[in-house]
Amino acid sequence: MPTYEYHCPACKATYDLQQSFSAETTHTCEECGKGIAKRVLHAPRVVFKGSGFYATDGKSRSTSVSDTPSTEGAGKSEAPPADSSSEAAAAS
Repeated sequence: MPTYEYHCPACKATYDLQQSFSAETTHTCEECGKGIAKRVLHAPRVVFKGSGFYATDGKSRSTSVSDTPSTEGAGKSEAPPADSSSEAAAAS
């Protein structure tokens, strides 16, 4: 059975109770007996480890920022260096 946290606004008490999943979310406060205690919701304690959750997870450490292509001069196009011996032979 899960343990739920309850808080009573009347007496400011906070306590835990083990209840079933189908238990009511409010009940009479067990501390003061007058207020209505409500179940406190928390973010689930789940940690995803390993690969395969997102495409960006688990990138290899060998790839660094300097290895990625730069977008600075994306408008400029550079031709690869030409082989001067083949151009000279074609011109003759």
